[in-house]
Amino acid sequence: MGNTTVAMEWLAGAALDPVACARQWRRHQPDVALLPAGRRWDVVITPERLGFTLLRAISSCRLRPGPVLFDTCARLTGFFVPPGATTGWFASGIRCAGTGTWIATPWPRPAGGRLRWLVLPDGTGALHDLTTLEHLMHDTTTHDPTGNHAG
Repeated sequence: MGNTTVAMEWLAGAALDPVACARQWRRHQPDVALLPAGRRWDVVITPERLGFTLLRAISSCRLRPGPVLFDTCARLTGFFVPPGATTGWFASGIRCAGTGTWIATPWPRPAGGRLRWLVLPDGTGALHDLTTLEHLMHDTTTHDPTGNHAG
């Protein structure tokens, strides 16, 4: 079983009918599945610029990244975090998708199109730590490009 297959099985496990979801993805029909958040993961949704800044910060800290989606039309990034982590969590300009919400999720492979994986799921269940994301968001939004506090 390749990494793409393992990642696909992990993502499909969030579906209401995981077997049907995996079967459809194996047939590439459709390439995108609507999956419920709150089962295997929640999603923190950020504007594109902040999302890319967070990815650079995660990389520079040598943290193991969890899956990250990018919507090229809406210009939004989605960071996958543990289920329930976003309950009651609020930040200006940030949206969260948890229980009761649905996420359009593409087949876990590098591909073009409106929805793209910036960081592919690896199939192990690795997710972003919300506390770490929150600290990185704070650091990236309270400092100007020269490293001085923005006020």
